[in-house]
Amino acid sequence: MSTSTVTSKGQVTIPQALRQRLGIRQGSTVKFSLVDDHVEMQVVQSPVSVPTSGFGLLKSKRTAVPADFDPATLMTP
Repeated sequence: MSTSTVTSKGQVTIPQALRQRLGIRQGSTVKFSLVDDHVEMQVVQSPVSVPTSGFGLLKSKRTAVPADFDPATLMTP
């Protein structure tokens, strides 16, 4: 069992092992219910997918360099 401390804003950190097991990540929606003398939390919705790599996340305003570009051609003899 894990414990967390409640902040002055009423926030708690869900332990990493529980987040991973329940699939809770940034953007997930959870529901809280009061049951007798305790609170139950249920995952309502999790984001659809998580990128496995960062490829393509950054965009540039510069034009792409052709794959067959040879930088040696910039050298003047």
